[in-house]
Amino acid sequence: MAEQPVRTEDARDAPPPYPVPPADQRRVPVAVKRDVLPAISVLSTISLLGLAVGFLWSRLAPGLLVQIIEDGKPAALRTESYHRFDDLVLFLLLGLAAGIITGAALWLMRERRGPVLLIAAVLGSALAAWLAYQVGLSWAQGRFELPAAPQVGDVLTLAPRLESIWGILAWPLGTALSYGLAAAWNGRDDLGRRLG
Repeated sequence: MAEQPVRTEDARDAPPPYPVPPADQRRVPVAVKRDVLPAISVLSTISLLGLAVGFLWSRLAPGLLVQIIEDGKPAALRTESYHRFDDLVLFLLLGLAAGIITGAALWLMRERRGPVLLIAAVLGSALAAWLAYQVGLSWAQGRFELPAAPQVGDVLTLAPRLESIWGILAWPLGTALSYGLAAAWNGRDDLGRRLG
């Protein structure tokens, strides 16, 4: 039986079987201290956008037509009870659209990309959605004022209302989703922070 030739080449000199990134791209540390102040600015700026979304919702949400019945209580007219669902869905869609736009806009801040900015954006979006919920309901109440003493048979328009607080989750969800999709699509360890 013939002997196999023995490799004299050292295993350390052999090229690896997989591509190795350059030394400057192997491990990218997260710059927390450098990103804290911009993250606070992002959080506060996003939270102020809740005022605009709340105002927009208060103007777009339909009121509920009711008729005053014998005991002085309002009763919704036929098919008007669907507006209760419309109000919530409109708030959800506005929040989701604002979240997607927020995440996409933050991704354009190339030198600050990373988990610190994402956490600030999600917290700011949650605060903005809560603010939109509160001021939107207040502005809607001011838009649909009721008379002091309605008579039996009067048809009135009640202010839109949000019967579930869970609608505030749409904005932070949209922000995290759009930012996360952009980060996954990027595929680089440093998320493209370095401009080179």
